[in-house]
Amino acid sequence: MTTPETPPMATPRVAAGALFFDEAGRVLLVKPAYKDGWDIPGGYVEPGESPRSACAREIREELGLSATLGIHLVVDWAPAPSEGDKMLFIFDGGVLARDLRNRIDFHDGELTEWRFVADGDLDAHVPARLSRRIRTAVTARKRGVPAYAEHGDEPSPI
Repeated sequence: MTTPETPPMATPRVAAGALFFDEAGRVLLVKPAYKDGWDIPGGYVEPGESPRSACAREIREELGLSATLGIHLVVDWAPAPSEGDKMLFIFDGGVLARDLRNRIDFHDGELTEWRFVADGDLDAHVPARLSRRIRTAVTARKRGVPAYAEHGDEPSPI
C-alpha cells in the first residue's frame, strides 16, 4: 500500500506591528536596543497566538500601553534570506493621544527611544522594505481597505 506524499508547505515566521500616528499624520517609530535602525512597535507571533493578539501583547511589553487596535492595514509576504519565509501584519493603532505618549514606558529594555517621523523621512530611519510596507499601510488606511503586499509593495494583478 502506498501513502500519498504531502507536498512541502511553507512555514513562515509571522510578526505583527502597529502604526500609531500623531495629529500631523506622522508615524511612530521605535529604536530597538538589540539592533541598528528604527522599527514600528511589534514583534513575532508566539505559537497558538493570533497576529492581532501578538501585536497587542508586544505593545504592552515594549511601550507599556494597552492600546486599542483597529483593522489590519497590510499583510506582507516578505521572505528574508537570513530568516526564510515571513508574513508580516500591520494593524491600525490610530492617533496616539498626548496623554498616552506621556505614559510610554520602556520597562522591558527592548526599546531605547521613540519619535514620530514624517513620510518623507522614513527612508532615513528604516530599511527600504519596511519603508515600503509602512507606506502601503498608510495608503490602505486612507482608502479604508486593507492591502496585500509582497516585499512591502502591493503587487500588480496576475
